Amino acid sequence: MTRTRTALFVLLFTSYAYFYQAGGWNQNSRFDLVRAITNEHSLRIDPFQANTGDKAFFDGHYYSDKAPGIALAATPVVWIARPILTFFGGDPESYGGIAFLSYLATVVTSGLFTALAAVLLYDACLALGASPGGALFAALTYGLASPMWPLATLFLGHAISAACLVVAFAAAVALRRKAEGSPKGLPYDRNDTTTSDRDDGLQAARPDSHDVLLGLAVGVGGGWATVSEFPAAIGAALIAALAAWHAWPLGRERFVRIATAIVIGALVCAAILMAYQYACFGSPFHVAYTSEQGFEAMQQGFFGIGTPRLVRLRRILFEEYRGLLPIAPALALAPLGLVLIAVRDRRARPAVVVASIVAAYYIALNASYTYWEGGWSYGPRHLSPAIPFLAIGLSMIWTMAVPAIRVFVGTLALVAAVLALVAVSVMAQPPAEIRRPLADLLLPAFRAGDLALNTQRFTDGGGNGGALRTHVDPKAAWNLGMKAGLTGHASLAPLAIVWIACAAWLTAAARARRSAV
Repeated sequence: MTRTRTALFVLLFTSYAYFYQAGGWNQNSRFDLVRAITNEHSLRIDPFQANTGDKAFFDGHYYSDKAPGIALAATPVVWIARPILTFFGGDPESYGGIAFLSYLATVVTSGLFTALAAVLLYDACLALGASPGGALFAALTYGLASPMWPLATLFLGHAISAACLVVAFAAAVALRRKAEGSPKGLPYDRNDTTTSDRDDGLQAARPDSHDVLLGLAVGVGGGWATVSEFPAAIGAALIAALAAWHAWPLGRERFVRIATAIVIGALVCAAILMAYQYACFGSPFHVAYTSEQGFEAMQQGFFGIGTPRLVRLRRILFEEYRGLLPIAPALALAPLGLVLIAVRDRRARPAVVVASIVAAYYIALNASYTYWEGGWSYGPRHLSPAIPFLAIGLSMIWTMAVPAIRVFVGTLALVAAVLALVAVSVMAQPPAEIRRPLADLLLPAFRAGDLALNTQRFTDGGGNGGALRTHVDPKAAWNLGMKAGLTGHASLAPLAIVWIACAAWLTAAARARRSAV
């Protein structure tokens, strides 16, 4: 990695790992599966099912009703951590033990995958013609200046599914660069890039021996995105088609090798999912949502999905309750940026078309879903995988903009980052009954220094009756500053130090690029 990529990863991963958001029905259901595998050596969550309302009931037993991808990804780490915790005198099934293990599970899945995906998004933006500054702006908007930051601190499927789609997309874009070789005269800002920046990472031309690795990245990335959140199957298929389009000019032999790798990667993921469903329900095609308790509307349409409705579209994009643009206003410029990429470089048009369709698909999906509001949520979580694909457009907005426009767009992103910081510090999942989450809960609590308000736990799902700002001891949620003995706003000071260091790191990297030109 170059210094820019390393600094970007450290900045984002630290920002995600700094916060522990505790439990909730959705994450409890997923972590119950982890506990069942590592502690009970079973896929049944019977011993833990009382801590969540998100569960399936089949043949007299309870199961997680969620797609199993994030739980299966976290299981090896938790399996290793349990005996280590015991060796040092901890109890893996105590309140503190479960808190530690669920924190670890979240960090190595949602947090780690999102930070890595942001680096690959940076590479993909470079390959599509953005300057390093534009690519960095897009990656930071995705990682910090959007609802993806809170999601990356939660043991939910959205962040890891989005990250896996980014992995697949970056690999598909890299295949285009393989077909082109290392062309000169790419439409970059000569004052903001160097040859080393263009040719490092996934976007560079690779030897033929890397065909299989890139094909597997497309197949496994799209496949695991689907195992983590079933709706990702559409996006995964589109990205696989893009990869095939980019691989075709490489010649028949290499195309077959790449296509075979894509199919094998996807089939391995599908086999894991089907084996899981067979072990739980006796059929590889029995989706847990079919046996879900409650949520009767899930049985309508296609698991609660019908046709898009304009009223829902308005609410998930513009309104204060769950609107995306009020909390991430820079993304409003993303469609223009995607058009600029396509106009500027016709070779990038297939990638732009796929990115645009994937983003539009998730927005339409959220507008089609009966439970469009997502329950307890900061913003519209069901469309969150659209965010990285929208952010690609921002890379070109930044690349082509004059300084005054960059200041404007940067200010929009900064506002979104501050709001995301407020949410991730106070409560990453504001309760569904609060109609103005920022105005009525998050901002007042943050101003008062009331941080880490979630009272739900992974052990029993209990809390303090919904009185979020009446403090309980020990806190269910926390940040690392609190663990060091700091309170209120002071608990964020260590994170601020990391940000300052990473900002200096990124600035030095930018100066080094310019001096090399």
